[in-house]
Amino acid sequence: MQKNIILAGVGGQGILSIAAVIDWAALQEGLNLRQAEVHGMSQRGGAVQSHLRISDQEIFADLIGLGTADLILSVEPLEALRYLPYLAPSGRVVTSLDPFVNMTGYPSMEEIEAELGKTDRPVLVHAAELAREAGSARASNMVMLGAGAPFTGIAPSKLEAGIEALFGSKGREIVEINIRAFRAGVQLSNA
Repeated sequence: MQKNIILAGVGGQGILSIAAVIDWAALQEGLNLRQAEVHGMSQRGGAVQSHLRISDQEIFADLIGLGTADLILSVEPLEALRYLPYLAPSGRVVTSLDPFVNMTGYPSMEEIEAELGKTDRPVLVHAAELAREAGSARASNMVMLGAGAPFTGIAPSKLEAGIEALFGSKGREIVEINIRAFRAGVQLSNA
């Protein structure tokens, strides 16, 4: 098993929390893991990405090559487009449709959706709405993790355990909100 996953978004959207949950779950499964992160501006709104490489074999490089990503998991739709050259022909794009307009000339959502529609069965998610229904708009990153879970190669139950490990120190209510958000995303992807 080998999975190349690009996580994308902007600062403050929880990309590194998604990476931490996947990392924890992969390590608990005894899988090998390589991760490379590129942080954007040191304030909210800067582009953030993380390359995750997970395998049951030894991994020799941290970065994912062009055309080899099995999954682009993005919490911001324009950021999903930025990484399409990395997508493998059989790869999947899972992205939130909630834009973070942080520049002039931000394309229309119709243009973005048209480009995303050129990929193989993209999973397009109104993550903020599902997160609010789960109890907090801040949990939209966990909605996106849930929507991407079927394409990670890691069982959703292991990812839920990772959510528990990551958020456990913040109290039971925060854990439950994030697990509800995760499950809403899983349900959406399995529909």
